[in-house]
Amino acid sequence: MPGKSKNSLKKSLNYTNLLKTANILTIMKKILISGVKPTGRPHIGNYLGAMRQFVDLQHEYDTRIFVADFHALTSVQNKDELSQATLDVAMDYLAIGLDPEKMTIYKQSDVPEVTELTWVFNCLTTVPYLSRAHAFKDAEAKNKEINVGVFDYPILMAADILIHDANVVPVGLDQKQHIEIARDTAEKFNRIFGETFALPEPLILEETQTVPGTDGQKMSKSYNNTIPLFATNEEIKKAVMSIATDSLRPEEPKKTEGDTLYILHTLFTQGSDLEKIQDGYKNGGLGYKESKEILITHITNLITPLRERREEISKDVDLVKTILEKGGKKVESITHEKMEVVREKTGLK
Repeated sequence: MPGKSKNSLKKSLNYTNLLKTANILTIMKKILISGVKPTGRPHIGNYLGAMRQFVDLQHEYDTRIFVADFHALTSVQNKDELSQATLDVAMDYLAIGLDPEKMTIYKQSDVPEVTELTWVFNCLTTVPYLSRAHAFKDAEAKNKEINVGVFDYPILMAADILIHDANVVPVGLDQKQHIEIARDTAEKFNRIFGETFALPEPLILEETQTVPGTDGQKMSKSYNNTIPLFATNEEIKKAVMSIATDSLRPEEPKKTEGDTLYILHTLFTQGSDLEKIQDGYKNGGLGYKESKEILITHITNLITPLRERREEISKDVDLVKTILEKGGKKVESITHEKMEVVREKTGLK
């Protein structure tokens, strides 16, 4: 569990030595790139499905995580909202344990070369090809008036990845197409202009069992059934107590399959408490109220240190901004060099 103080984050801003170390690590480690769109509060499903895995990956790879504020413009078109959401995402990830001594976190918009590269890629990409993108087809089915940013989203994403010569991109199975589009784009550019971009590989995140929301559906902000990752104790209690259960009496055995409360126990409850839950479902002797109280305890044990760390970080917003700015400057120097190669090969230089 992350336990660094705010002072330790400040120490991480000694970038003179850090950059020297980072250059060595870049040679030794494969490059991992991932973006996080600044929209909405993360929930415990986000944490189990991806966020906590980034914390582990930062030790294995030259890890570069960006706050995807360019991408967010497709849906967030309010200055104050986007600015605050960008800072919130950075604070969220620092709170769960991303360490700017070990990885780089930055704002996408601090690296303008990605938009320049997007235009180059746009000129190599056909409309029919992009029309097959899953995200576009889903958006089109729901709304006829789609902005161009939504349509072009995969190409901006390809530029985000390829400008780093990233080796791996962590994604869920449902996002694998984005990596395929990035690879297709790299191969097309390499074929036309000469070998330039590395072909990234998807790093399929270990599939955590789907985290059910309080209504039994997959936990999702769109379903309004989440338990926020940095929830207060009262929010946790209210959410867990709202989980629907059947009318079986405490002494009666209960089915585990498809039971939202039981599934959440398997994800959060540990030790003798989990054994008690398993025995209570199999043999009876456990009421739903007691079961929910046990679950509340274990979710609270997970969330409390994360929330406290998040609150500590939020007291020094200037520090968070500095971390993002330093990360942006480091990445911009890398991407500027790559764009010089692209300009030379395409005739733009």
